Amino acid sequence: MQDTEQAIRERAYHLWIESGRTEGNADAHWLVAQRDILSASLAEIGRVTATDPAKSTKPKARRAQRKHRAA
Repeated sequence: MQDTEQAIRERAYHLWIESGRTEGNADAHWLVAQRDILSASLAEIGRVTATDPAKSTKPKARRAQRKHRAA
């Protein structure tokens, strides 16, 4: 969790610099940074779990059982 907070902090800082270092927008920069970092994290998790079921051999085993029962 510490790494996530640090990543958000750094992203918010870069957003502040990109906006011309204007004062009074810290909350907006933080929320945008938080959305960016958490979206990237969730996308990474989605890619990892989306590939795992494709590697599963359970459906093949079930098909073999069905064929055996039918015979």
